[in-house]
Amino acid sequence: MGFRDLVLFYVVTGISLRWIATAAGHGPSSLVIWFLAWLLLYIPLALSVIHLSSRYPAEGGFYVWTKIAFGEQAGFLSAWMYWVSNLPYFPAVLYFAGSNVLFLHPALHRYAQKPAYFVAFSVFILTGLTLLNILGLNLAKWAHNLGAIAMWIPAVIIVVLGFVAWRHFGSATSFAPRNFLPTARVQDMLFWSIVIFSFIGCESASLMAEEIKDARRNIPRALLLAGVTVALCYMLGTFCVLLAIPSAESSNLDGLAQAIAHTTSRLHLGGITQFAAIFIVISNIGAAGAYLAAAARLPFVAGLDGHLPAAFGKLHPRYKTPWVSVLAQGLFGILFVFLGQAGASVANAYNILVAIAVVITMVPFMFLFASMIRLQNRTRFPDQLAPNSASDSSTSFTSFTSFTSSTSFTSRLLGLIGFATAAFATFLSLIPPPEEPHKLLYLAKLLGSTAALIALGFFLFHLGKRRNSQ
Repeated sequence: MGFRDLVLFYVVTGISLRWIATAAGHGPSSLVIWFLAWLLLYIPLALSVIHLSSRYPAEGGFYVWTKIAFGEQAGFLSAWMYWVSNLPYFPAVLYFAGSNVLFLHPALHRYAQKPAYFVAFSVFILTGLTLLNILGLNLAKWAHNLGAIAMWIPAVIIVVLGFVAWRHFGSATSFAPRNFLPTARVQDMLFWSIVIFSFIGCESASLMAEEIKDARRNIPRALLLAGVTVALCYMLGTFCVLLAIPSAESSNLDGLAQAIAHTTSRLHLGGITQFAAIFIVISNIGAAGAYLAAAARLPFVAGLDGHLPAAFGKLHPRYKTPWVSVLAQGLFGILFVFLGQAGASVANAYNILVAIAVVITMVPFMFLFASMIRLQNRTRFPDQLAPNSASDSSTSFTSFTSFTSSTSFTSRLLGLIGFATAAFATFLSLIPPPEEPHKLLYLAKLLGSTAALIALGFFLFHLGKRRNSQ
């Protein structure tokens, strides 16, 4: 991937239009939470990725960093948890895409409460993305690029419609100063964890460092450009949804399309909702494909290291892709489609999938930030990870990282802020939402799935260690 592909990759993995709808449901105070999450998670994460990828520019990203900082078991566990965190992510993001398909024609609305429809849609798309990634990143990257480009069209539409609605009808939401103050209500605090979770993504491309052209120079530039883009899109999009519809009318699954439909109806504009819905669907499918491509590199590297069966470290003889890792990612993602839906409505299944994704995802990020802190004691590259001289001579890259290299205090502070923010998001995600009718089942699914996945990770690591010792 070149610089353009990398920027688009960061955009499609860093922005999810579904969080704009979720944020709008919490009123103007969500704008403050957006900014704080960007400041306390995205900035420390982006700078940590820039700093660590400059010192250890190897395929595997934070798997490599955690392994160097805390040993092979911690490295494997962080990679394992990141990999499995995508399993509930896929059905969650595809549920959102599936809900927007229903806006294409009024006759489709009857499927809104049909779990079978959402399951079938998610399985179909995951199967297609899996096959596409097996065929190669040169082909699969077009799904990522189209997703990033498609994301802008509904975002621009909601921004334009928001200001048009404000001019014709006034704001649908009061922006009085008191409404910007975050509250400590349970539903709002749960939303904070989602906002923090929504700013991950800038670590993803480092997992494919050896497949990026001039990674040491392009990753920092792409991250800086994408970081501003991500924050602007989230905050401006949320603001314009609030201009168009009252916060109480915005929902998690289809709030963005709902805001567009409501505004175009008031303005007597036809066809725009369907047009926007198509691109919302494409953007979310592109995001799912991008994360599938990135996360599949982790079991590939673990297979090379002998922590997973050797098949995970094999490349396809024709397409030169880690096809076993990609296939396993797709199959387990399909399994989570069924597990998340079991015993729940469509809305509740979506909520539990999001909560599981947040809890599991934050574990490897806490490892990443802890590695940022600990590795400040290291003064040189391990021999096997040393960058070549051409990369070392990149003055452009040095200009981006000199401030974190000049003092270990700055780097440790970034790691500490990021670690605390990730831990806080994990804690909040364990609280069942007020509208959840089966709170014990919710907790059982959340804690049970997390504990089972961690235990399985330990088992696979020690199994691989025993296999290597024979």
